[in-house]
Amino acid sequence: MSGNSFGQQFRITTAGESHGKANVVIIDGCPPGIALSEADLQPDLDRRRPGQSKVTTQRREPDTAKILSGVFEGKTTGTALAVMIENADQRSRDYGNIKDQYRPGHADYTYDAKYGFRDYRGGGRSSARETVARVAAGAVARKFLAEYGIEVVGYVRQIGDLIAEIEDPFQVTMDQVESNIVRCPDAACAEQMIERINQVRKEQDSIGGVAEIVAKNVPPGLGEPVFGKLKADLAQGMMSIPAVTAFEYGAGFAVATARGSENNDVFQMVGDRVVTEGNRHGGMLGGITSGMPILLRAAVKPTSSLSQPQPSINRRGEAVEVSTRGRHDPCLLPRFVPIGEAMVLLTLADHLLRWRGQCPDQFNTYYS
Repeated sequence: MSGNSFGQQFRITTAGESHGKANVVIIDGCPPGIALSEADLQPDLDRRRPGQSKVTTQRREPDTAKILSGVFEGKTTGTALAVMIENADQRSRDYGNIKDQYRPGHADYTYDAKYGFRDYRGGGRSSARETVARVAAGAVARKFLAEYGIEVVGYVRQIGDLIAEIEDPFQVTMDQVESNIVRCPDAACAEQMIERINQVRKEQDSIGGVAEIVAKNVPPGLGEPVFGKLKADLAQGMMSIPAVTAFEYGAGFAVATARGSENNDVFQMVGDRVVTEGNRHGGMLGGITSGMPILLRAAVKPTSSLSQPQPSINRRGEAVEVSTRGRHDPCLLPRFVPIGEAMVLLTLADHLLRWRGQCPDQFNTYYS
């Protein structure tokens, strides 16, 4: 099993490092006939791109996608799609002084423990730079899912102790999310978040938070009964993103203090559709979608790279003082949103194709 691949029917394989020549993604299983161009990939890549605002890293990357294969005359061919995003603004010299040091919070030691060798330039493969390939693939999945009316929208729900007030997560629009640089649909809270991020940057520190992601118009029936539960694959996708330390869906950890009579969602009919009165189950029951919107959250830790000195050790076990000179986000959340969306999109595209292949009658009945 490859540690660089994700999905079964809609399967991606990525390659690339923070300071390598480029990041590449191969997409297998994308259906033929989908209208697709490089311009379709760019909006999501621009939302993830470094240097986009005063609250993100100042590394300047155009993140221009190049489709190398799998598209002919403006449509997908059904064969392997290959997309490349070149790196243009690496400053590897920033990392020369720490090549033998273990930065706190980073994968430096664990990569050494696994491989006995590592690319120290910006963390190499462990850097979140590799997620640019996932976002490109997620944009392809977005085009495919749009044909079935499925929409995925993410936003920043919390930074530090600042929590946005959002009356109905399922009514949040992309325009609301993109209306400010922190990607929080609560405008008043967004201003406070921006101030907090600027404050921690001045203190040579960083701050974490929570992103919330909603998937709407998802049909009932996606997911497998045991090991391929949709909730499990969504958790795998989200937890594979660098800096994510926790995942929950629906009511999440709040179920720990609830009673069954409070937590259960009551079924009812609306027209010819089965729905539930509430959605504490977050759109999934038994790991299979119920037809209600999916709601999930990911906790994102503070950026580990700090310019302030921190005690650590080097490869020889000697005590050292580490400070990182590279350009880093004081808060990962604003640029995390399109990355989180991408993993949800890829997971849903994969499971939609799996459902269509295994249960064509159910699929065709629902979309008739």
